[in-house]
Amino acid sequence: MAHFLFVDESGYDSGESPYGVLGGAAIEDRELWSVVKDIRSAEVKYFGIPYSAGKRELKAKKLLNRKVFRLARQLDPFAPDERALLARACLEQGEGAGRRQLTALAQAKIAYIAELMNICSRFRCKAFASIVNKSSPIPAADHLRKDYAYLFERFFYYLEDLGPSAYGIVVFDELEKVQSHLLVGQMDRYFKFTERGRHRSGQILPEPLFVHSDLTTGVQIADLISYVVSWGVRFQGMDLPAREELAPLGERVLQLRHRSVRQVNDNPNFLVWSLAYIRDLRSREEREDELLAALIAQPPNT
Repeated sequence: MAHFLFVDESGYDSGESPYGVLGGAAIEDRELWSVVKDIRSAEVKYFGIPYSAGKRELKAKKLLNRKVFRLARQLDPFAPDERALLARACLEQGEGAGRRQLTALAQAKIAYIAELMNICSRFRCKAFASIVNKSSPIPAADHLRKDYAYLFERFFYYLEDLGPSAYGIVVFDELEKVQSHLLVGQMDRYFKFTERGRHRSGQILPEPLFVHSDLTTGVQIADLISYVVSWGVRFQGMDLPAREELAPLGERVLQLRHRSVRQVNDNPNFLVWSLAYIRDLRSREEREDELLAALIAQPPNT
């Protein structure tokens, strides 16, 4: 059985996001079409029409920004049928929409995201994320970034827990061609020339697939997970402010985590979660190389 890991980033730009997040959604191949169908049906249910039908992309930063929650609180909640009619009118009228339509659309966006979380839970999707402090040192271009390595590690543990027949395929939102080639080269070196990478290539296809996010539902789920983790999930080590209104969605993402039990040193029951907070993006090899270079550069004692 194959499991797709759809991957997207959030917060790595110069915006106000508190953390950079490389997020993923793992979906078993036999469940993928059911997930896609239910999400597309949810669009019509909550917005009255397919929200993303060639005109708009279901991006979390547009569906869950502060303005959406502010607009949603302007008026009392609408009944579901009325909300869908007003939301459709808002999408069709654009700038000509009135207060009721704008409020209904905002409420529909929040309700739609909650339903998307229900769908993910119903089909046993798993959430993965490497969370990074945006002030973390930037690694050299020839090394695989640590957040990618952690994401692959957690995905491998998930597959390993499922059994030897479980195989993983990584699907990325398409990057600029130069960046895509760089990532493919980094992954190739990781899976070929590191001991852990070679071991994990037994259950993860070392060459990723690249897709357009606006055409691929799985990447849209990964985008949602990444955004909610950056703004609404907090655990040990993550001390930057969160958005209170996203805390319930943060809890939903935490419920989608995978928990793996591993042998670490003398502890045979060490818990490894599929969400990990990382303070330094550089690989161990790169940090060791920099330390060695610093030692060599020190002047001899006189």
